[in-house]
Amino acid sequence: MSSEENRKAYWKANVRLMVTLLTVWFVISYLCGIVFVEELNNIRLGGYKLGFWFAQQGSMYGFVAIIFIYARRMAALDRKFDLHEK
Repeated sequence: MSSEENRKAYWKANVRLMVTLLTVWFVISYLCGIVFVEELNNIRLGGYKLGFWFAQQGSMYGFVAIIFIYARRMAALDRKFDLHEK
């Protein structure tokens, strides 16, 4: 694979990862915390309504999890495309 093809493939994989994680973040924070809150409130998690939990805690936990997932996946991508630090 040429250098230009390698850069394009790396960037495409990076953008795909970012779009996927941003979609998950949107679903957790906006859809679960705002749009579907009434439906989720019928489910209980630790004594609290699930919609309330997503609005208060779930979006923060989800965001922190996304940060760690992104870091691990980018490290794997860097190794795959031989861009990691030696």
